[in-house]
Amino acid sequence: MSHSHDHSHGDHAHHHHEVEPVEGSWLDPEDDRPSSVERRKFLAGLGIAAGAVGAVAAGTGTAEAHVPLNPWGGGDRWYAGDHHIHTQYSDDGQYTIEQQVRKAREFGLDWVVITDHGGPAHQKFSIDQVTPDIERARRSQRDVLVYQGLEWNIPGAEHATVFMPPGKHTVDILKAFELSYDGRIAGNAEPIALAALRYLEAQVLSGRTEIALMFANHPSRRGVDSPHEIRGWRDAAPGVAVGMEGAPGHQAAGISKAAGGPGRARGYYDTPAPLPESFPGYPAESYRTHGGFDWMTARVGGLWDALLAEGRPWWITANSDVHQVFEDTLTPGKQDYATTGSKGAPIDSGVKQTTYGDFFPGQYGANVVGARSRSYVDVMRGLQSGKVITVHGRLIDGLELRVRSRDDLRGVTLGGRTFIRRGGDVEVTIEIDRAAGPNFSGAVPVLAKVDLISGPVTGPSSDRDLFLAPETSVAKTFEVPRRGKIRFTHTFKNVERSFYLRLRGSDGRRLTSAGDPLIDEIANSDPWADLWFYANPVFVDVI
Repeated sequence: MSHSHDHSHGDHAHHHHEVEPVEGSWLDPEDDRPSSVERRKFLAGLGIAAGAVGAVAAGTGTAEAHVPLNPWGGGDRWYAGDHHIHTQYSDDGQYTIEQQVRKAREFGLDWVVITDHGGPAHQKFSIDQVTPDIERARRSQRDVLVYQGLEWNIPGAEHATVFMPPGKHTVDILKAFELSYDGRIAGNAEPIALAALRYLEAQVLSGRTEIALMFANHPSRRGVDSPHEIRGWRDAAPGVAVGMEGAPGHQAAGISKAAGGPGRARGYYDTPAPLPESFPGYPAESYRTHGGFDWMTARVGGLWDALLAEGRPWWITANSDVHQVFEDTLTPGKQDYATTGSKGAPIDSGVKQTTYGDFFPGQYGANVVGARSRSYVDVMRGLQSGKVITVHGRLIDGLELRVRSRDDLRGVTLGGRTFIRRGGDVEVTIEIDRAAGPNFSGAVPVLAKVDLISGPVTGPSSDRDLFLAPETSVAKTFEVPRRGKIRFTHTFKNVERSFYLRLRGSDGRRLTSAGDPLIDEIANSDPWADLWFYANPVFVDVI
């Protein structure tokens, strides 16, 4: 990966006003695209019918059938973006859509999702105002893909991003979804959430939209996203519910008051917890961020690993969740949101606001997504496939991961699945591009350590609330040389069990003795002094 912010390309301007033509699914035997043919061949080689529902037998565990995504010869490019952005159409937001998109462009993003809070006023008033504003932003900022979405109040749980590519039915689907399934409108029972995801899946299957995605936002903040709910979402609509925020937004909130900051916690993860509605099994540490990342992601052998150990493709992202930006001078408009669905135009106070806890999109964190082209559907396909690297503070400029065996010499990369015969070796090659310039704090970050984390795929757990994967561990820690090319290799020898692997890296400033991220201190966490990246996993099936 070598993500470039050169926006001179003209390959996507025509995608801003209509959804791309719906092509045949790779499951469709009439679809003769090379990628679809290869995918069907891959599944056939594992003895799986293209339309099969269920799990793939693999060694000592079982893993869900997952289409491999391989850039080695696939020609994918990389696009940075943010799927969690608020505007004046949220009751606690302030910026116009145009302002957010312009800032995203300034800070190097290729795509954004506008996700104002769901609820009665938003459903009744806001969507009809958001839609033309997004169209205007698409015309004025043609170098940025602007998706229309929603921050869904998940019945029985936290929040989630829901979005689709532009299309003639997109707004109607969002309106119907919010009215029927938002927790602030339709009720807070867990089954409503499952019905909501099945509804979105039905819109895809019926052809009303080519793709729809859901990512759970700030999942550990209040402890209300229980393990069984996360599993339930994934099972209800596996093509829609594909992941969670591995790192929440609001990263500036932890800057101390002594340093002129808000004096809160990174991500606003400072709610007194547990709450009455929190899942009772979560430990106290789960309610805090660790190196700016959610505990579910940062804990080796934690909930994310427990899902991956079942063979569940479940991906992570990192976003701004931008409402009010640290040291900005704008303040919310004075319009009554409850009766209009908008805060109105923001007001320039002329004074830097130090109580705000956010960064603009791309200013601190980004998702870097592998996609065939800079188009609405292709970027979403990249997200759906897990070809995503989450980066804070420009810690790295690029990452190439290749995982292969003698049985699959071409290999796979992020979000992919490869195979090996029992007793064979699996080679992992990691190449990383250093930050070539300063981040938006003015400093050039220095990568110090890279961890290769792995664990066996042991199959579905009978305990739907299991959130531990005790066999997952750091297989290898690489110390990064101060100069020269960053290239590491590792071989898993004599492999007897199906497994997965994933990567993380840090500037090495705040680590435990085991090399894990320290728990972030409330009111004293400088986000620029504790930088991490996390990459999504690769699965290896023993056959």
